[in-house]
Amino acid sequence: MTLNRKRLELKPGRFVIAEVLDGSALGAWPAFARRAKPMSESLVVFDELGAGVGQLIAVSEGREATMPFYPDHVPLDAYCAAILDDIHVDAALFDGGPAAAPPRV
Repeated sequence: MTLNRKRLELKPGRFVIAEVLDGSALGAWPAFARRAKPMSESLVVFDELGAGVGQLIAVSEGREATMPFYPDHVPLDAYCAAILDDIHVDAALFDGGPAAAPPRV
């Protein structure tokens, strides 16, 4: 990703590429497992919390992603809302299908 202008409304931070975990990756948690199918598109997330490579993050998308900057208007689609220490998953809930999950940076 290349940026040629800085938006003054954006707080200091960085853009990271995140991978959303699916049911097969969550069912194998805490062992790292790849997605059953690759993501069709990358998820670019604005991160001001300093998430490291491989950490789990919680992401807000759409209008909610811009709320930390309110009342300023910023061009964001996804925002790192939290860095997660741990998650607890019941693999039986997923049946191997896709599921909404915290992205991995």
